[in-house]
Amino acid sequence: MDLQSLKNEKKVIGTKQASRALKENKAKLVFIAQDAEKHVTKHVEELSKQNNVEIIYVDFMEELGRICNIQVGAAVVAVLK
Repeated sequence: MDLQSLKNEKKVIGTKQASRALKENKAKLVFIAQDAEKHVTKHVEELSKQNNVEIIYVDFMEELGRICNIQVGAAVVAVLK
C-alpha cells in the first residue's frame, strides 16, 4: 500500500489509538513517521513486530498528517482490518 491510498482506508491516528488497535488485533498495517521522536513511536513499532503487522516508514509527520486530513503532523497511523 502506498501513502496516497491511505486516504481511502479506515484508520486510527496517533500512538494511543494505534497501540490499542494492535493490542486488539485490529490493525493490518502501520505507518510511522521517521522524524517523530523515537520514544513516542518505539512502543507501536514493538507491538507491530510482535503481531507481525507490516510497518511502512514515512519521512515526515507533516506528510502523514496531511494525508489523513488533519491540521497537525501524525507520528503513527494504523490501517484497520
